[in-house]
Amino acid sequence: MSKIIKTINPYTGASLESYKQFSDATLEDYINRAEETFHEWKTTEISERTDLFKQLADNLIKNKQHYSELMSKEMGKPISQSIAEIEKCALLTDFYVKNAEDFLADEIITTDASESFISYDPLGCILGIMPWNYPFWQVIRFAVPTIAAGNTVLLKHAANVTGCALIIEELFKESGFPKGCFQTLVVDHAQIENLIADNRIQAVSLTGSEKAGRHIAALAGKNLKKTVLELGGNNACIVLADADLDSYMDIMVNARMQNTGQSCIAAKRFIVEESIYDTFLEKFKNKVSAIKIGDPLKLDTELTVLAREDLAETLKKQVDDSVKKGAKVLMGNKMDKTYFEPTIITGVKPGMPVFDDETFGPVAAIIKVKNADEAYEMATNSKFGLGSMIFTQDTEAAKLQIGRIPDGAFFINDIVKSDPRLPFGGTKASGFGRELSEEGIHEFVNKKTVYINL
Repeated sequence: MSKIIKTINPYTGASLESYKQFSDATLEDYINRAEETFHEWKTTEISERTDLFKQLADNLIKNKQHYSELMSKEMGKPISQSIAEIEKCALLTDFYVKNAEDFLADEIITTDASESFISYDPLGCILGIMPWNYPFWQVIRFAVPTIAAGNTVLLKHAANVTGCALIIEELFKESGFPKGCFQTLVVDHAQIENLIADNRIQAVSLTGSEKAGRHIAALAGKNLKKTVLELGGNNACIVLADADLDSYMDIMVNARMQNTGQSCIAAKRFIVEESIYDTFLEKFKNKVSAIKIGDPLKLDTELTVLAREDLAETLKKQVDDSVKKGAKVLMGNKMDKTYFEPTIITGVKPGMPVFDDETFGPVAAIIKVKNADEAYEMATNSKFGLGSMIFTQDTEAAKLQIGRIPDGAFFINDIVKSDPRLPFGGTKASGFGRELSEEGIHEFVNKKTVYINL
């Protein structure tokens, strides 16, 4: 008998839909279809591929209200942020429509040969394992460049956003893509482990937790499969003594509270110079206190519930265990099922869960430091390496510190964010490989050396 996957609205607690898990025979059919389609799709002219992506971008915008409501119902994202997510997916798609052909063009290299160049050939069927926190964006930013390069994609999405996963498959079909180009798998972890070992799967892209990344990397390594891992983050937000707090406080608060704090690139550790610490704390608290909390389907809602109750329980334990080690709760730290109150915790030091670990929810850990040098040292004190942000009026001095923090991103006077034009990814426990930009479309191609003598 097939297992049943149920989706639940985290705000109301109501059941949404039930889905049958694929049998092994059904899964086999999907893999075969992806493999068969690849052999045709890889020979399709890039201009023909990008024409289909133009339609996909149009369909994203045409259906954005429907997609956004489904996203907000399945994982609780405020609807205004869901709409923005769909619009960003369309922007990314437009970016590759305009640039894919140039990114994939043969690169001529002058050598002793009569002609030599690098050819960018697709690999085959690529497995994507994606998380629930950005149900459309995480999938689209992986799938669009991967398919544009001539590959086919199989998606294993998080179970709690199965509706989003299946409607993304419909999006590709309705946009005119061959049936096997993009397929959603409703499968369990055991089936995925077997799939990674399958010779028809050429590579794996995972966005998820550090724990999941280590597991998938081990399986992929055992089977000699290329991987891209975008894992957790514990981003530092350094606030130097000369920071313009009035101009950037909204950005700093949003850096922690966007998506109800459920973002790998959120600012999780605020490292503040002591000369402005009290002023920062007062302004930060006032802004957090003013956040509009409520129904995710209302346009004025800014923060709402977490995606699952177990996530709130984990967050509560992280805060409570930090308090036991000497931290102080300035505000918040109350939970009710999936709701977790926006929380500010001070007196934070290394060795506390809110300093060492990723906190996936609306909890801001505040660390006081003596000077800028100590601030940068504290920022590097992390096993993660996704991104850092620095707020200061002396941008030239900040630029001299770029090499000091070994993260995948370094933002001055702005929130760490992904942009289709720039590579995105991390170091250390935040993973490896890059998504987006030209770097992203080259992750799942064979960079083939071609050498010709006449």
